[in-house]
Amino acid sequence: MKRNQIILVAALIVLVALFFYFDLQRYLSLEFLQAQRSAAVDFHQASPWLTSLGFLAAYVAITGLSLPGAAILTLAAGAIFGLALGTVIVSFASTIGATLAFLLARYLLRDTVQRRFEKQLGPINEGVQKDGAFYLFALRLVPAFPFFAINLAMGLTPLKVWTFFWVSQVGMLAGTLVYVNAGQQIGQLESLAGILSPTLILSFALLGLFPLIAKKAVDAIRKRLKD
Repeated sequence: MKRNQIILVAALIVLVALFFYFDLQRYLSLEFLQAQRSAAVDFHQASPWLTSLGFLAAYVAITGLSLPGAAILTLAAGAIFGLALGTVIVSFASTIGATLAFLLARYLLRDTVQRRFEKQLGPINEGVQKDGAFYLFALRLVPAFPFFAINLAMGLTPLKVWTFFWVSQVGMLAGTLVYVNAGQQIGQLESLAGILSPTLILSFALLGLFPLIAKKAVDAIRKRLKD
């Protein structure tokens, strides 16, 4: 590992350690959000730009460092900013943060992982180069796959940064709308599990798989016509 990479890793470790040392997770709980909603709304009304930019920066930091709390922050966006503005802020903040995590994984780990597992990763790299956007879109729409894990895993592949950014932006929009909308009824929520029903998760999964299945079908038809 190069000197710059070592410095960056050390800085990341310090930031993550400080997050847990000062127990900042207590500010990213459903109970805290419910208790502080009125104060946060009042602050936003008094300083809309400061609140919006500060929230966006915090969201980018949390997701970029792959720390827990993105779901609560998405609910908070709905509770504080409402559906329209909350969705816009979270959509861009989550995508920017995801791309930051993607770039960190690529800069720090990709070369080492690719060299060590060159043979095993060969077919995966080919698949990502060919259909990476479709795979990412499917993953983004299925809540069962952890947000941070997708960011880090994709950073180890040859997927282009711009492709990762715009596909993530589009793929996460449906889930963002659901969570931001739920945030508007924050006082009635008892747990995060109550937001996504099995039916809704299945619907997201089918929606995400449809473009990939359609592309495979078109490729198969084209191949048969050529033969």
